[in-house]
Amino acid sequence: MFAFFANMFGYLLNFIYEIVNNYGVAIICFSIIIKIVLLPLSIKQQKTMKKSVKIQEKMKELQFKYKNNPEMLNKETMALYKSENMSPFSGCFSSIIQIILLLSVFFLVQSPLTYMRKVDTAVIDDYKTRIEQQGESVGGLNYPEIRIIKEYGQENETVYINMDFLGLDLSMVPLSDSTDYRAFIIPGLYVISSLISMRLSLNMNKKKNENSEKTENNELDAITQANKNMMYIMPVMSLSIALIAPLGLALYWLVNNLLMIVEKLAMNKFLKTEGENDA
Repeated sequence: MFAFFANMFGYLLNFIYEIVNNYGVAIICFSIIIKIVLLPLSIKQQKTMKKSVKIQEKMKELQFKYKNNPEMLNKETMALYKSENMSPFSGCFSSIIQIILLLSVFFLVQSPLTYMRKVDTAVIDDYKTRIEQQGESVGGLNYPEIRIIKEYGQENETVYINMDFLGLDLSMVPLSDSTDYRAFIIPGLYVISSLISMRLSLNMNKKKNENSEKTENNELDAITQANKNMMYIMPVMSLSIALIAPLGLALYWLVNNLLMIVEKLAMNKFLKTEGENDA
């Protein structure tokens, strides 16, 4: 499934690359286009989260009223969601989309000749054979297509991708190219942007909970602590992946994070204004 989406995204990325002739710039443009396409889903998700805060008190009342009647509780809960025009699984759909996008882009950047440039498999296999003839096992290489681009791209335009971006070689893999400090610049910026994004989300969620007069203090503390834990765990998990993947993936994540920060600030202001107008 992820290979299918990677192949589809590859058409878009390659189309952009043919125009700008730079892998890094193509990834930035690709990230912006994907963000614009998913903007309606993001807006819907934010509105759903805003509604979720409002119906929490009603949920508490139902849970207290039907604490000894699970069947009736489920029935009334579904009725509540229906009256609010919400689905209890709406957040799951957004998460599934994000996972598909994440893994599909990983497939795309690890095998750009296959998914982006659509190079014939026979050509790629021929270069893999050349690598093996040098005494190396292709099976031991994490990213054989990246190796092909670095070693044979200059001699054959078919397997060439311009990966020079602002003096950085996007074919580098941080842990494999650990002697070059430049391999850690984009992952480092990605972690910083992740912390900013998570801190922003934490502050926004905290304000939402503080605005609910009936929210119990111990519940607020639990939510705040959970968000704080996620704020530190997520960047660490993402960094561990970025360090073993080509820099193209880290660049995509970095740009996506920056766009997400702008999106959160804009939507928070827009939805807040919208709510005030509705009131």
